[in-house]
Amino acid sequence: MDTTATFWLPVPASTVAQDIDALWSFVFWISTFFFLLILGMMIVFAIRYRRRAGDVERLDKGPSHNNPLEAAWIIIPTLIVLVIFVWGFRGYMKMTVVPANSMEVKVTGQKWFWSFAYPEGASSVNDLVVPVDTPVKLLMSSQDVIHSFYVPAFRVKRDVLPNRYQVAWFEANQVGEFDLFCTEYCGTSHSDMIGKVRVLSKADYASWLEESTIGAEGMDPVELGRKLYTAKACMTCHSVDGNPGNGPTFKGVFGHQVEFADGSSLMADENYIRESILSPRAKIVAGFQPIMPTYQGLLKDAEIDALVAYIKSLGAESE
Repeated sequence: MDTTATFWLPVPASTVAQDIDALWSFVFWISTFFFLLILGMMIVFAIRYRRRAGDVERLDKGPSHNNPLEAAWIIIPTLIVLVIFVWGFRGYMKMTVVPANSMEVKVTGQKWFWSFAYPEGASSVNDLVVPVDTPVKLLMSSQDVIHSFYVPAFRVKRDVLPNRYQVAWFEANQVGEFDLFCTEYCGTSHSDMIGKVRVLSKADYASWLEESTIGAEGMDPVELGRKLYTAKACMTCHSVDGNPGNGPTFKGVFGHQVEFADGSSLMADENYIRESILSPRAKIVAGFQPIMPTYQGLLKDAEIDALVAYIKSLGAESE
């Protein structure tokens, strides 16, 4: 099995990738052959039948048609198209029909990150973690606009729509990390909606699952909050250096007066930060759009507490 990248295509890292690559190569070389054939004939005819000095213009009637030639250019392309259709349809069905023994992962696209919920209760943001040699069903939806889930190494791409579910599946056949993109323009930070698919051995996946479901008990809340700031994609919109992004900066917000779009204001305390995480549109900060999605169901209470502690520490450092 070839597991190396080519000039045109990335590493084939799923069970369907080899079939897709074979069809792609067939179409590419057929197209290349006919391109060179037609181009070569044009050059030969242009040279052979060019007008020369002393040529007398002939007005006699040429042949009206050539039956063998006409049959060839109808039958040969038709057969090629039929081969591509049958080959492509078989591949499409293989990619579309989800195996009955698949592991299901709930995928949510939102501005501007991916979140994943696993059947065992674990969750992750931007990193989809799966075991190798295991069919994985993706049950996907969007909380806001159209996104598009694309893993080039798996040859898997599916639009993710609001108010409905989309389904895709793959079976990774090698351990490693593979790029995950959103390929549907979804707003200002579309280009930052980048993640990874981490394919682990079955033993390592079981260990990761156990660690993820246990949580981060015993870790310093501020340190845990700092890790969650990255792991839960808070950095996509909120800076910690005082510069505003798509959302307000976290630096210095705690213990300070916050002005809202409706003209009211409030001293930022623990309750305000918690509400902003779970109900971000309850109070819109002046000068910013209501684009933040809710983290309800994506964070445990301990993780919310850790984020509050981290933001408080940033406020203390700005005093």
